[in-house]
Amino acid sequence: MLWFTSDNHFADPRVLRIDRRPFANLPEHDSALIANWNAVVRPEDEVWHLGDFARGTTEEVEALLAQLNGTKHLIIGNNDPQTTLDAKGWASIQHYAELTIDGQLFVLCHYPFRTWNKMGKKSINLHGHSHGKLTPVPRQFDVGVDAQDFRPQRIEDIMARPRRKAKT
Repeated sequence: MLWFTSDNHFADPRVLRIDRRPFANLPEHDSALIANWNAVVRPEDEVWHLGDFARGTTEEVEALLAQLNGTKHLIIGNNDPQTTLDAKGWASIQHYAELTIDGQLFVLCHYPFRTWNKMGKKSINLHGHSHGKLTPVPRQFDVGVDAQDFRPQRIEDIMARPRRKAKT
């Protein structure tokens, strides 16, 4: 099974304050997001993480990756330090990717695009970065945990979810 997520910000204390996540402290936040991930992702599944994964040493990031089910691909975000990129446990690391799923082109990047490849041919842009605060445009979906119940989501569920207006 294929899953998408973004903006976990593991081990980053700023996320509790900036994004007002509903956790009392960072250990509670990280534990909940790990449990949520593993509740849906099986070891044989594939996960595309669209950036802003974690802070910490390379060893700490590797230990975190080892706790999470699935084969993990990273689309680099603006808050992914070199230690995250150096961590063993990623199947691939890139800034941008295109996937065709059941004949549908998906354009993956940490950042939401205003236009993207084959947009006029109904391709779909999956992104993170905005933490559920952008007003959605057609065929563009925020896969970040703030917009997706703090867990990875299947593409069918992302696209079927009612579109929300931006949070203020």
